[in-house]
Amino acid sequence: MTDSLPNDQISCPLPLPHQQVIVMGHGSGGKMTHDLIKKTFYKALGNPILLSKDDAANIGITEGCKLAVSIDSHVVFPLFFPGGDIGRLAVCGTVNDVSMLGAVPMYLTAGFILEEGLEVSILEKVLASMRVAAQEAGVYIVAGDTKVVQKGKADGLYISTCGIGKIPPGIEISGLCAQPGDVVILSGTIGDHGIAVLEARNELGFTSGIKSDVAPLNHLVEAILSTGSTIHVLRDPTRGGLATTLNEIASQSQVCITLNESSIPVTSEVMAVCELLGYDPLYVANEGKIIVILPEQFACDVFTKMQNTPYGERSAIIGRVIDAPKGRVLMKTSLGTTRIVDMLSGEMLPRIC
Repeated sequence: MTDSLPNDQISCPLPLPHQQVIVMGHGSGGKMTHDLIKKTFYKALGNPILLSKDDAANIGITEGCKLAVSIDSHVVFPLFFPGGDIGRLAVCGTVNDVSMLGAVPMYLTAGFILEEGLEVSILEKVLASMRVAAQEAGVYIVAGDTKVVQKGKADGLYISTCGIGKIPPGIEISGLCAQPGDVVILSGTIGDHGIAVLEARNELGFTSGIKSDVAPLNHLVEAILSTGSTIHVLRDPTRGGLATTLNEIASQSQVCITLNESSIPVTSEVMAVCELLGYDPLYVANEGKIIVILPEQFACDVFTKMQNTPYGERSAIIGRVIDAPKGRVLMKTSLGTTRIVDMLSGEMLPRIC
């Protein structure tokens, strides 16, 4: 007969409850990011304005006066890359988010997290780039904050920016507004920014000559609105790329967006790099492109205006909005088949914006 052990000597540990932690994929802009926002941030902070899920908040101040307010954080590595740097990225990214409600950007604030050991000359170079980008966009940086963290606690420099703009009377633009029958226009080639950042990290193993598309898009938006056309949605496809952004819009508006693969502009250089590395350019980040969704009767005027405006010269009509299946993006391929274009599931190109 075997003697039994006292209960306090039994070595049979119970499984610990699963504890979810933050991983790099939560910052991809794809499905993991959206799940984190929905289950954590919306749960704690949700309110009607936040739950509109646009890139900027539409805030009514007084009757006839509405402001667009947006905030963004920039953690790109390296700090400088072909075609841009973290300073230009910070200004343009926030100017563009405010512009996506049809607002006229006016003011920015900027917060700087500096790592101990950062060369002052690098900071001065970034600030000079921010000044040039702000002048191009026609905005003022009116307030700021600076903090320093210990060496090894940051990638040299992080920047957080807040933007404020005024929404003109009669403008109602939101990811909630896409309607069946609308046309989808893209302002230019996709994937340039993400590939340029990869090259700057020496992760390609060769030089491609690709430059980031980072640019302020508020003047392009102004040109679009100057046609007097009804615009339902404006959105810049940044993290997660074109595919993820269109999925966001389809979900917000509860419509289906259909794309023509042959109509989506991609440079041969970006396509070659993507094929070599196994990337899909639909999911590679952009920082100077805009999606315009609008009724078909206005598409020709807006498309022509975009092609004759800086940063819109390579615009293309890439698809349409239909009723169903709701919340989906479908692609008509060059082979004549149709496939589902899903949201980016995890991390593809880290630390790009």
